[in-house]
Amino acid sequence: MEHIVTVQEAVTTVAPWLEPTDADLDAIELEMPVITAEVELLDVQIMTLDRPASELDERRIRRARRKVLAARRELANQAATTSVPGVGA
Repeated sequence: MEHIVTVQEAVTTVAPWLEPTDADLDAIELEMPVITAEVELLDVQIMTLDRPASELDERRIRRARRKVLAARRELANQAATTSVPGVGA
């Protein structure tokens, strides 16, 4: 029986400069409502994959799509009203 030995460093070790910056984390936090809404839409769509969609399923999908659109609209409005430092006059 042969033992498998790794030659490289463990995959889980990350160099400190590869960590997300505070700006990256802030951007993720800002987009979190959109991410959550898209995950909920995906969950609803997955529920209906193996069966015909009932009227209730169709309502759930429509509601989830509206929630995604509302979250995207809100994010776009926030981006439009937020001034970017160093850009513009």
